[in-house]
Amino acid sequence: MIKVDLYCDMGESFGNYVCGMDADVAPHISSANVACGFHASDPLVMEKTVALCAKNGVSIGAHPGFPDLVGFGRRQMQVSADELRAMVVYQVGALKAFCEAAGARLRHVKPHGAMYNMAGKDEQMARAICEGVYAVDPSLILLGLSGSKLIAAAKKVGLRTAKEVFADRAYEEDGSLVARTKPGAMITDEEEAIARVVSMVKNHIVKTITGKEIELAADSICLHGDSPKTVRFAEKISAVLKAAGVTIAPMAEVIG
Repeated sequence: MIKVDLYCDMGESFGNYVCGMDADVAPHISSANVACGFHASDPLVMEKTVALCAKNGVSIGAHPGFPDLVGFGRRQMQVSADELRAMVVYQVGALKAFCEAAGARLRHVKPHGAMYNMAGKDEQMARAICEGVYAVDPSLILLGLSGSKLIAAAKKVGLRTAKEVFADRAYEEDGSLVARTKPGAMITDEEEAIARVVSMVKNHIVKTITGKEIELAADSICLHGDSPKTVRFAEKISAVLKAAGVTIAPMAEVIG
């Protein structure tokens, strides 16, 4: 039996600014990455998002990013390894506290935006992030791109890992994501996104932006919370995978 996690980024609102459709997407996913206050969110939003996940039986993960509210954490920052590790401890620790206060449990961590993309190719950054996660809770799962430096670093540090694929992002031939500044970086056609997901989950293959097919592993499928089609994608992807004999399950259950 094939099992895969289907998750969405959540808790990205801030004060009076609403981002995403968290309440609508929650019933259709098995896990969530919850923003921790640096690239998005605030303490009240974090608290409410944890409660929403707990109510819907959604496994909770921390989504730490660079301190860049204006740029939504998608702009690169040059920081030392010690500073990066401390950023991760600060954010993951904060969300873990909200989980414990709600009687829930934090299950995984996935770096956000520029932090994620940079660490995927930078061994020192990847190591610092994983050390920060391990310091908060060694039982946490590190979610990263298949074949990235993050996955390799997590294994060296002693963290369990889960490999993710993206339903709504295009891939380069080296397995990295196409930069958002490039045409075709986002997959907006529902049928195309769904076909790609089925191929990645069942066949471990995806067609890159150049047309070349590459192999990748798929423990978890990512949906971006700030996409206008997130709910629709979640509904259809979940239905199609189940019809294809794939079980949607929380990340910890998928990797065992």
